[in-house]
Amino acid sequence: MYDRHYGFTDRPFQLTPDARFWFESKTHRTAMAYLGYGLAQGEGFIVITGDVGAGKTTLVGHLMASIDPQRLHVLRLVSTQVEDEDMLRLTAQQLGLATEGLAKAQLLDRIERTLRLHAAEGRQTLLIVDEAQNLPLSALEELRMLSNFQNGGQALLQIFLLGQPEFRDRFQHSEHLEQLRQRVIATHHLTPMEEEEIAPYIGHRLSLVGWTGNPDFTEDSFAAFYKHSGGVPRRLNMLAGRVLLHGSVEGLDRIDAHTVDLVAADMGEERASAPAPDPAEARRRAIEAAPPTEAAPVRIVTAQDPELLDRIASLEERLDEQEAAIRRVLTLLIDWVEREEPIGAGISSGAGARYSTTR
Repeated sequence: MYDRHYGFTDRPFQLTPDARFWFESKTHRTAMAYLGYGLAQGEGFIVITGDVGAGKTTLVGHLMASIDPQRLHVLRLVSTQVEDEDMLRLTAQQLGLATEGLAKAQLLDRIERTLRLHAAEGRQTLLIVDEAQNLPLSALEELRMLSNFQNGGQALLQIFLLGQPEFRDRFQHSEHLEQLRQRVIATHHLTPMEEEEIAPYIGHRLSLVGWTGNPDFTEDSFAAFYKHSGGVPRRLNMLAGRVLLHGSVEGLDRIDAHTVDLVAADMGEERASAPAPDPAEARRRAIEAAPPTEAAPVRIVTAQDPELLDRIASLEERLDEQEAAIRRVLTLLIDWVEREEPIGAGISSGAGARYSTTR
């Protein structure tokens, strides 16, 4: 809507990552420098981390757009908590190999032979694994083993890991990842943009869609954009898009700090007024809808917010523990009644059992 109102050729602040809108902030410039250095080495691991919305996917898109496919063959995986053999199968599939019915040893053999063919053609192979924070230890260890493939002292595969801050913490401190840490040749953590980068960022994206100065942005509007977004690109895109929508509805040809504050306040109220999901209700509905099965209870995913999902999972585990404790107490009570023992004689032990279970 706002793109037509202001005469833009496209939406400048869409949330879907698009390499066309690459903006070289200080932190992204540093990340690209480390990537360039790492790729020049042709071996080991490159690790880039950053908060949600920091621009990791856009960074990869810019890298893909700038490489020479005749010299660098790129494989891309988005990890889904796969274990070691599944990681091998996904890698083989990215190489165009059939994997059905193959044992692990056969998979490794075919992967290595294919990587040797690429090397013989003069092409380096880079494996990009996104959402690395979801990878279990077994998958990370398998990736480390894949990085061991060599041809005449030259590595056949280089690996680029992208993840959220928890992966950086795990990577830096886990004693189980010491061997992988020794293989890392470049690492960088993407930080939010600085306040003085907000105006160039907004101007850059607008210029790519035919902006001719309408609407105009006052100097104080950029400070407001920074205040409400924290310099995180995705948050800034979301806010800027809503500001332009508001401007088109109100017929504004000038965006100032008051306008940005007003829209940010509305967005905050929307988030605050959104009903919080009821984990117990979601679980009840899922159980009713699920077909009879002897398998473990299904964990329901009701949102895409990782923090919310973790909270729901934690609540479900506590419910399971409480249900188990109640069943044990009821079993004790039934035993006492059948033995015709006084109920009061066993109450304290029953409570102790429940406390020790739920603590």
